[in-house]
Amino acid sequence: MRIAISTGGGDAPGLNAVIRAAVLSAIDRGWHVLGIKRGYAGLLGEEDVVPLTRDSVRGIGHLGGTILHTTNRGNPFSYPVLQPDGSYIEINRSAELVENARNLGIDAIIAIGGDGSLAIAQQMGTVGLRMVGVPKTIDNDVSGTITTFGFDTAVNTAMEAIDKLHTTAESHDRVIVMEVMGRNAGFIALHSGVSGAAHAILIPEIPYDVDVVCRSIMARDARGRHFAIVVVAEGAFERGGSESTLGASLPGQAKRVGGVAERLAQQIQERTGKECRSLVLGHLQRGGMPTGYDRMLATRFGAAAVQAVEDGKWGHMVALQSPDIVTVPIAQVLGHPKRVDPNHDIVRTARRLGISFGDQG
Repeated sequence: MRIAISTGGGDAPGLNAVIRAAVLSAIDRGWHVLGIKRGYAGLLGEEDVVPLTRDSVRGIGHLGGTILHTTNRGNPFSYPVLQPDGSYIEINRSAELVENARNLGIDAIIAIGGDGSLAIAQQMGTVGLRMVGVPKTIDNDVSGTITTFGFDTAVNTAMEAIDKLHTTAESHDRVIVMEVMGRNAGFIALHSGVSGAAHAILIPEIPYDVDVVCRSIMARDARGRHFAIVVVAEGAFERGGSESTLGASLPGQAKRVGGVAERLAQQIQERTGKECRSLVLGHLQRGGMPTGYDRMLATRFGAAAVQAVEDGKWGHMVALQSPDIVTVPIAQVLGHPKRVDPNHDIVRTARRLGISFGDQG
């Protein structure tokens, strides 16, 4: 058996631990393993396909990032191709990819990625490649699994930032608005905000009213607490409004979500008269060494993905359904994206603690 591993989409702490576990588990079975560089670019002649051995994965389990590199612009069904005039067009290179995979003797591919990469994996299964998925996203927005590796690390990074912001905000009697990742799902904002004792948490699942947020800040002020920490997911938006967007980072890319913290900080300062600052945590949430929890989960996922290949679970994704690692059909996962339930126990607990979600009061 010869398998290949690819990593696509945004990076996440724990990717290398998945690769390591998958490689060692495959070698234990006497299989050969290849690594596809930068998504699927290695199978399209724009990057390398490299052998993965025990030496290749020695000492990488604790490292952030991915030794295979990654991209969020590598969909083989709509692959961006640079034109002489500097513009991009998208073409279908899936047939080329399948042919190159077969020429290399690849029997199956383990695709590690979020919902976008998993959708590509499912589609590649329809054109003749045998695929197994591993869910990867710091946003924790892939359904079918209780959590994804990288999420715990991202939450801890955000929580540590909130801890530091408390001291400077209180010293200056300021309001500080911190923006965290989460385009469609507010899990990072919710978990880090509650753990870090934020005073307001704004997430995409609960549209907010700026005036409600300001009233909660001024109510604290009246109690002699003259500072506040507001944690906002990048995809959060006002009632009746829409998410804030930035320009595309590269030609051919969609606009990026972001900028909500700066806008919100200005609105709060204008309405309350309190000095307000904003902070975008950004890619700090993706970087660094994975926590112990994420290393363990990633290791379990990598080993389970190889077991899924051995069992012929094509078109399936490994998932955590405590206490077990199971497999679920990717099609089922994609049909039900995971979002924060506004009535979840964590949300209810936060409200009882006096944390505002900008929708009540």
